[in-house]
Amino acid sequence: MRVSIITYLLFIFFNLLVVNSFAQTTKLKPGFDKEEFLELLKVSSRQGDSLYNPDLPAPEKFQKIYRSSEIGLDNRWDLWVNEDKVACISIRGTTTKQVSWLDNFYAAMVPAKGVLKLSDDFLFNYNLSGDDRSAIHAGWLIATAYLSRDILPKIDSLYHLGYSDFCIMGHSQGGAISYLLTALLLKEQEIGAIPAGIRIKTYCSAAPKPGNLYFAYDFENMTKGGWALTVTNAADWVPQAPFSIQTVGDFVELSPFANAREVIKKQPFLKRIVITKIYNSLEKPTDKANKKFQKYLGKNLEVYIRKVLPEFESPKYVNSNNYVRTGQQIVLYPYEAYFEIFPQDKNSIWINHAFEPYLFLTSSY
Repeated sequence: MRVSIITYLLFIFFNLLVVNSFAQTTKLKPGFDKEEFLELLKVSSRQGDSLYNPDLPAPEKFQKIYRSSEIGLDNRWDLWVNEDKVACISIRGTTTKQVSWLDNFYAAMVPAKGVLKLSDDFLFNYNLSGDDRSAIHAGWLIATAYLSRDILPKIDSLYHLGYSDFCIMGHSQGGAISYLLTALLLKEQEIGAIPAGIRIKTYCSAAPKPGNLYFAYDFENMTKGGWALTVTNAADWVPQAPFSIQTVGDFVELSPFANAREVIKKQPFLKRIVITKIYNSLEKPTDKANKKFQKYLGKNLEVYIRKVLPEFESPKYVNSNNYVRTGQQIVLYPYEAYFEIFPQDKNSIWINHAFEPYLFLTSSY
């Protein structure tokens, strides 16, 4: 009887030890946490980008321990930590510099897996998706490349200091880059380049669309269960950008659109003529517009990219411009009191995009 009691007590003790250890190492929980997001939004507001307002409240729980230099296309990130050993990687948004806007406008799509030559001594081998059809924003991929080169060693250092919970936070352009950085880190974790014990939770605030539908599918699968949240003010135009064009080529192979021309060819002559005319009137304008976007937001902007990155080699573009919303959506819906505080004026295009309206709507979420 004594042996069984001792064994039972030891069993309880070790179980409590394991539970306690797990509780200490998994402080982040999935899903939208209003207070957590408000704190991280305050962290993001201290970046000093084009939306900076020094009068905004400072973070209460996090302390900044590192700020990177300005790298890539005027990109920068901060590292914050709290007493619970949760680290926050805060990605800066668009600044007032022209090169920062170039980062946004270089919006041709590139494969989500490949090699990007940024300089003679910087070949960026990247994998952001397991789906070969995935495509992402070229400018924000460049930003991700430069930022990740600085971020990865810091993650490793903090992990060896006992940090296993990491938040990735970005507002506006910072949110767009946060999608790509999160995907990169999770893929690195899959191959063992990042410890399996690290947990990543992402908040993309006021973020533009980062890639095509296949990237969104894969990203949402990797972060399912509430580990990547996209927080959007429904009155904000930025999350609706970049322009999106869906063509026949964006559909999966098993669809009535993939072999539409073959089906049309099998129709009787007169019927085939009529259907072909209708089909061309629907298909050709989107295809033409898609090519124009690739030209003006891809090839034409390479000249300006090389002024900043002289050794940059243009990647092979994907024949798509089908940008979509990505991540688990948290919609902050404006109401009457919001419009009284933030009156809508056509000359104030940023009024719904700044930190203030996001803080206001989140507080009453």
